Amino acid sequence: MRKLTFLLRPSWLILALVVVAFAYLCFTILAPWQLNKNSSTEHRNQLIADSVQADPVAVTDILAGDPGTHTEWRKVIATGTFLPDSTVLVRLRHLDGAPGYAVLAAFRLDDGRTLLVDRGLVAAVDGTRPPAIAEPPGGAQRIEARVRASEGVVPDKVPSTQDGFRQVYTVDTTQESTVLGIPLTPIPTGTDKGGYLQLAEGQPGAFTPVPLPQLDAGPYLSYGLQWLAFGVMAPLGLGYFVFAEMRARRRERGEVGAEVTDQPASTSEESTTEARLADRYGRTR
Repeated sequence: MRKLTFLLRPSWLILALVVVAFAYLCFTILAPWQLNKNSSTEHRNQLIADSVQADPVAVTDILAGDPGTHTEWRKVIATGTFLPDSTVLVRLRHLDGAPGYAVLAAFRLDDGRTLLVDRGLVAAVDGTRPPAIAEPPGGAQRIEARVRASEGVVPDKVPSTQDGFRQVYTVDTTQESTVLGIPLTPIPTGTDKGGYLQLAEGQPGAFTPVPLPQLDAGPYLSYGLQWLAFGVMAPLGLGYFVFAEMRARRRERGEVGAEVTDQPASTSEESTTEARLADRYGRTR
C-alpha cells in the first residue's frame, strides 16, 4: 500500500476528483441528454411519416379524443369561417433564406369553438417590415391542415403592434388568445402545449406553407455514444497514469539502488537521501 501513497498528494486527489465528476456527468447528464433528443427526433419523424400516409380526420374528432394521445402532425379537416380582423404576425421567420413573417388568424368552427390557424409564410419587404397582407377569405370554408403544438412564449419578448399589425415572436395559442382578445381552443397534442392548425398548401387563405422537418435522426445518437465512451475512457486514462507513475517510481528506485552500490560510503547516504526527496517532476529539495 505504501507504493500508492503518492495518490494522496493534492495534485492526484484533484485529478481523481475531476475524472470522477466528468464520468458522472457523462453517464447521468450529457449522454442521456443526447440520447433523449435522439428518441424525441425519432418519435417526431415517425409521427410525420405516419401522417403523410394517413387520411385526414375531422378536427372535432381530435378535440373530443384522448388528451394524452399524440396528435401533432396529424392531417385534419375543419369547417367554419375565418374571423375578420384576426391577423397576427410572427416575427423572425424565414422564407427561402430571407427574413419573413408567419401569418396567423382565428378560425371559428361550425360548433362555435375557435382555433388558431397558421396561414403560412410571407416575405418581408426590404427585409425589415411586413408586406400588405390580404384578409382570409370570408364565408364558410373547408380547410385541410396539420395539428401543431404551440411553441411556448419567450418571457422577454412581449407582443407589440408595429406597421399596423399585431406581432408576436412565437406561435402560442394562449398568448394569441390574449393578443386577439378571443377565447381560442387549444387542440390536444398529447403534450402540455395546446395545439393549433397549420394550413396545407393550396388551402383557402394559405400563403407559402411551413415546410415539414427533414426526416433524419440527426447526430444525437452518435453524440450520446461518444459521451458514454468519454465516461468510460476518463477512469481508464486515470488508471493508466497511475500505473505509469508506479512504473516510473520503481524504475527510479532501481536506478538509485544501483548508484548507491557503486558510490563510496561517504557519498552513498547523501545520494540516497537526495533520491528520496527528489520530485519526479524536476523539483528538488
